[in-house]
Amino acid sequence: MKDDILRHLRYGLGKDAAHSSVYDWRMALSRALRDRMVDHWIPSTQAAYTDNSKRVYYLSMEFLIGRLVEDMASNLGLVEEARAALAELDQDYDVIVKDEPDAALGNGGLGRLAACFMDSLATLAIPAMGYGIRYEHGLFEQDFVEGQQVERPETWLQQDHIWEFERPEVQYMIRFGGHVEHHDGRAHWHPGETVIATAFDTPVIGWKGRWGNTLRLWAALPVKVFDLASFNRGDYLAASRSESLARTICRVLYPDDTTETGKELRLKQEYFFTAASIQDLIRRFLTNNADIRDLADHAAIQLNDTHPAIAGPELIRLLVDDHGMAMAEAVTLARRCLGYTNHTLLPEALERWPEWLFGRVLPRHLEIVREIEAEHQRRFPDSPKILDSGNVCMGELAFIMAHKVNGVSALHTELVKKTVFADLHRIHPTRIVNETNGITQRRWLHTCNPALSRLITDTIGDGWITDLDQLSRLRAKSGDPAFKEAFMGAKRVNKERLSNWVNAHMGIALDPDAMFDVQIKRIHEYKRQLMNVLETIALWMDMRAHPNLDWTPRVKIFGGKAAPGYHTAKEIIRLINDVAEVINADPATKDLLKVVYPPNYNVTMAEVLIPAADLSEQISTAGKEASGTGNMKFALNGALTIGTLDGANVEIREHVGYENFFLFGLTAEQVVERRKTPGYARAAIGASPRLQEVLRLIFEGRFCPQDPGRYHGLIGMLYDHDYFLVTCDFDTYFDTQRRADEAFKHPRNWAAMALTNTASMGFFSSDRTIRGYAEDIWQVSSHPGVAEAAE
Repeated sequence: MKDDILRHLRYGLGKDAAHSSVYDWRMALSRALRDRMVDHWIPSTQAAYTDNSKRVYYLSMEFLIGRLVEDMASNLGLVEEARAALAELDQDYDVIVKDEPDAALGNGGLGRLAACFMDSLATLAIPAMGYGIRYEHGLFEQDFVEGQQVERPETWLQQDHIWEFERPEVQYMIRFGGHVEHHDGRAHWHPGETVIATAFDTPVIGWKGRWGNTLRLWAALPVKVFDLASFNRGDYLAASRSESLARTICRVLYPDDTTETGKELRLKQEYFFTAASIQDLIRRFLTNNADIRDLADHAAIQLNDTHPAIAGPELIRLLVDDHGMAMAEAVTLARRCLGYTNHTLLPEALERWPEWLFGRVLPRHLEIVREIEAEHQRRFPDSPKILDSGNVCMGELAFIMAHKVNGVSALHTELVKKTVFADLHRIHPTRIVNETNGITQRRWLHTCNPALSRLITDTIGDGWITDLDQLSRLRAKSGDPAFKEAFMGAKRVNKERLSNWVNAHMGIALDPDAMFDVQIKRIHEYKRQLMNVLETIALWMDMRAHPNLDWTPRVKIFGGKAAPGYHTAKEIIRLINDVAEVINADPATKDLLKVVYPPNYNVTMAEVLIPAADLSEQISTAGKEASGTGNMKFALNGALTIGTLDGANVEIREHVGYENFFLFGLTAEQVVERRKTPGYARAAIGASPRLQEVLRLIFEGRFCPQDPGRYHGLIGMLYDHDYFLVTCDFDTYFDTQRRADEAFKHPRNWAAMALTNTASMGFFSSDRTIRGYAEDIWQVSSHPGVAEAAE
């Protein structure tokens, strides 16, 4: 390893050891690891081709993969070897791996779930390809200026992304606009614009390197790089128009779609990566097979949310227009290939494109959507329509074109059946199945929490890394004082690490003995960061009013980004920062309460925050969070949950035990009934003197004296249109927080509760989730050679 690092330093980077920067050392280490990774990746790919195995093709707008140096070293079993080699070269392994930027390929749970699934697919040796977009700038880099979110472009590709392999030989023409002609019994699409999709491959290596899959990300290239004639005429913009279109498609994740141009760009992005992926998997199928009618026996295509829902019409277009298949047969074959994962009950998150926009960008596909709908309406006259009120409804399209539709938690799946797809479920009663989400324990415990990982391995062995159910053996230690002390000692190490990080980056001193209370999610009204900050103000008020009470010291930690066009979410961010500024400067409570909101939450930050958390905030309005995966990561790392009966919280509570979960709030059924009551928010506020006082302080400008009217709109919304029932759940939330305070005062009991959470999380491994998909939806299995290699 040491020789390889030096070789790459010299011949790959043109440096000698004496003049190398941290960046140089990281790149040399990465290349040395990549060499070893390729030795596992290529044989896996060859084995899948040789056996003509059925492959999974996972289509997702996001793959939030985070840093890869340590992940690769860990999965290859080379962490200690790399650490020792660098030490001999007078370099610090930890400093070097932390130099790597996060790949800016996602926003939150959707993208992180996709990354966990890729890890589990490789660990389970299920042949698979992940397909997404190689965003130049990703989502955005978040900064705070006077408490307000400011978006700056992510710059992760300013450095060489060493893990990817460019595939210039893998390119596909992606067309937009134009018109369609019909003659000779065939449709002929004449596009108005064309770009080229070109592939970049990142290997995904499973545990111990026994199998490797591929994450293929698409970048856009212009068909004509530069129009010299236009340039010579002085029309410089026209000369680069084709290049500009291509770069725009892959520049930013989730462009602001509050404008017509933003909507069009987002639709083009979704079609761009989906069309390239479908063309690619057909090309791969035809490498080993002659009859396109056998595609479903070799390809399982999973749509991660509605973003790639255009896959159905695109696959049909290729089957009909390029391969001469009859429309009805093509629809049936496409449906056999496609599965659809629903992630939301929010109507606005089930994409709907104006029919005129859809037809302008994808005229041939609009024709196909009409035929899909007509075919379905002939069979089921009372079926919901895909084309409704001038919109193309992508949720309905995805459902109708999939042979299986899955929810991502037990509660969510039942709500999918009863709400957003109730009519389609009535027509297709066996189509919806549940696959409760999971997380990879390899990153979210073994790698990010080495102190706890070592303790667990020393106690029960390392089998839990691939069989998380083995954690249940830790339950026997819940009465062992020495083990509980060691367990909380690991937590203390992580809290000290976080305290040092916050002090270094934000200049805020934290007490590791305080309760670390963490809510890290994208900022959204249904996730109710607003309720959390209102409770923080109420706690601060009580601490000031009763300074002699035995308060449990708290550190309130927030993290997350708001969509650029989401005004209310941005107001909530600013309120949190305004409240933090006031509370953190208050000498009366400085030793009891701190509020911390580090900017630019990402995977790397999560890997520091989650292991240090004592209390996990999972407080969404019941019936709105599909699953959550942060809740699983926190519990796995020994944090107790305060939460509603929403998403996977329900199943977590069942597994960890009701006594080890701080439950509050209305149920999903009660939420629906409460909304039927006129004036429910005003009534809730009127019944809560504490909430009234909190809202009065905000309204009067206590946290923004220079602009006292700043939050009048936000307060007005709570009185008049509190759709997510912050006001109705506030009092029970506050009271439950005080129960958590009281429990934290008893360290031995808290340790037993925290230990039970970790020991009970075996069910929530993404390995278990992927096995469920493989059996219930994809009908695939692990490659047989892996078991032989393991032996």
